[in-house]
Amino acid sequence: MNTAKYAQKTGKLPEQPRGVPVRIEKLNKYFGDNHVLTDIDLDIAAGETFSIIGPSGTGKSILLRHIIRLETPDSGQIFINGEELFASNGDRPRSYRSSMVFQSSALFNSLTVAENVGLWLREHRICPEQEIVRIIAEKLAIVGLAGKEPLRTSELSGGMKKRVAIARSLAMEPDLMLYDEPTAELDPVTTDELAETIISLRECARPTTVLVTHDLNFALYLSDRIAMMHAGRIIETGTPGQIRASTNPLVQRFIRTTTKGINS
Repeated sequence: MNTAKYAQKTGKLPEQPRGVPVRIEKLNKYFGDNHVLTDIDLDIAAGETFSIIGPSGTGKSILLRHIIRLETPDSGQIFINGEELFASNGDRPRSYRSSMVFQSSALFNSLTVAENVGLWLREHRICPEQEIVRIIAEKLAIVGLAGKEPLRTSELSGGMKKRVAIARSLAMEPDLMLYDEPTAELDPVTTDELAETIISLRECARPTTVLVTHDLNFALYLSDRIAMMHAGRIIETGTPGQIRASTNPLVQRFIRTTTKGINS
């Protein structure tokens, strides 16, 4: 049963997120003659923090959009919690909940912080208003924004907007959280704060986390494992240590140009 139907029957959100496995098999995507994803194979474990790295234009965000069904593959399949994402009956209720934090944060400027975080809960009539207010406060506290409910998005820094977007995703109690270029347009200090926020989620929520980023330092610091994409293909997968030690010249070139001064 999906979250909205569960909530309508019970008046409350489902159980706490548990993390779900993601498996991608021979995924291919074309835009006209442009083969943007080529035979993508990935296995992401339940509760894992997994980053997909690579230069701009390699297909990272397109792959992420497939995981949340904003794109449909030309061939291949994605399994989430053992369920075929693109099955013919793919609109049936799913056994997991997913949420995405977009690169732009995608907040509504006309709404307050609290209204942005509680939007999905209110739209789907998930629970009584008193419970929604409690959930909003709880999720804002998790991302370090306790008491910021009355602020307008125009009053927020770039880093605060990212954290509000994360709090909005957390309000859905997702088992799978996706981040598209979370450090885009952030300064180094704010990037560090965002990294600590994502790390803290492992302790209080433990969803499966998939990040797309060109920021290798960020990925090395956060991730259990990393996959690097080049020209629409996965060319290397491993732990941060294995990625650093890779002998693949494309990986080494990416490391040299994006992680100046990093210690091996």
